[in-house]
Amino acid sequence: MPAEPLYIRNELQQYLRGEDPFTYFSLQDGEVFRALEFRRTYAIVLGEKKYFVKYHKGSSAGEILKNLLQLRLPVISAKNEMQAISRLAELGVPVPSVAAYGVRGSSPLQRESFIVTDDIGSQENLEDLTRGWPDNPPPFRTRWQQIQAVADIARVMHGNGICHRDFYLCHFMISPKDSSTGEVSLTLMDLHRALCKSRLSQRWIIKDLAGLYFSAMDIGLTRNDLIRFVLAYSGKNLRQVVREDAAGFWGKVSDRALRMKARHSSS
Repeated sequence: MPAEPLYIRNELQQYLRGEDPFTYFSLQDGEVFRALEFRRTYAIVLGEKKYFVKYHKGSSAGEILKNLLQLRLPVISAKNEMQAISRLAELGVPVPSVAAYGVRGSSPLQRESFIVTDDIGSQENLEDLTRGWPDNPPPFRTRWQQIQAVADIARVMHGNGICHRDFYLCHFMISPKDSSTGEVSLTLMDLHRALCKSRLSQRWIIKDLAGLYFSAMDIGLTRNDLIRFVLAYSGKNLRQVVREDAAGFWGKVSDRALRMKARHSSS
């Protein structure tokens, strides 16, 4: 789905009743998941269907400057998320379906936008699922399925120029895929900071993978588990990875993750 300036899916139009959609979604009440100065994330039920809304209301010069000084790209609208969801959906990566999207205003300080996505029917994420692994390890097959699924999503995402920028286990929502085997499917969430380019530089890929590794450090992964992820992500065999990793790519991922862990432990 292209990132058009305004898109309202048919079943939502009846609730707007001709009202300005920006006003409508800025004033709706629901279960609030995050409320910041310039962005609010909440859930609403319209009819018998649940939706998640992210409403953005511009930014401040100070907030934009702070992000730039920290070498972070500021998020000033829902456009990033819309672009990322559209591209990932085209690539076959499970992401929420967009029910409505709008952006208006040329100035970053006053730009107004919203994105409405369908509820995927699950509130459990991969961080929740793996929290008990150190004391109660899952069957080997389950462990491998999760490693493979995450690696597949990361490989497709990075190989097509998309950086999540908040790539942690908690942003993989899970839902049952096969109740007889315990297999689950993953949906990638929270793409509001995503970066979409024709090709990613190595630093963006390292940032994503280091964040993922940092979030998985305490779930009891073995050396073999990490090797399985590397092989699944790279699509290469172990000999190829060792021979071609002359620049120490995976060492850089590990070093950054360990620095994140150190900062987290001292805070």
